[in-house]
Amino acid sequence: MKRLIILTAATIALASCGGGSKPQETSNEPVAKSMQEQSQGTTTTGNPSYDPKRGEGKFNSTNVQVSDKLDTKMADAGEKIQGVKCASCHKLTDEKLVGPGWKGVTQRRTPEWIMNFITNPDPMIDKDPAVQAQYELCLVRMPNQGLSDEDARNILEFMRKNDGVK
Repeated sequence: MKRLIILTAATIALASCGGGSKPQETSNEPVAKSMQEQSQGTTTTGNPSYDPKRGEGKFNSTNVQVSDKLDTKMADAGEKIQGVKCASCHKLTDEKLVGPGWKGVTQRRTPEWIMNFITNPDPMIDKDPAVQAQYELCLVRMPNQGLSDEDARNILEFMRKNDGVK
């Protein structure tokens, strides 16, 4: 009887890990193709016109102005939003929680890229090779939080504060 229970539990566990009726691929071809596409600056969607410095969305270098000096009022507002909308998935260090940590993000990404990702994550997840690589590590898509442009700008300013801008 004990053996039957163990066998049944093992069968259920194996069946639940199958991922559906689609057979699992054994070829390394999709991985190799993805790496090749990334090295050529295209994405798995085959979109060579995607700008990885700006991202996908309405923000660009003409409508996102960032001063050398921190706007503390905006940073404080961004910190409040971060506490409600972002802190459950992102740490302020470089440590991964659900999503990647925020430390250094403003040195790795342009302000317009950050604001486009905050306000428009789905197309960027589909098109940006670096975001796709993060997605493979985190295994969770960033949800669209429905943030306003002002909220996104305040979060950007808080990220700058977190990265040591004064």
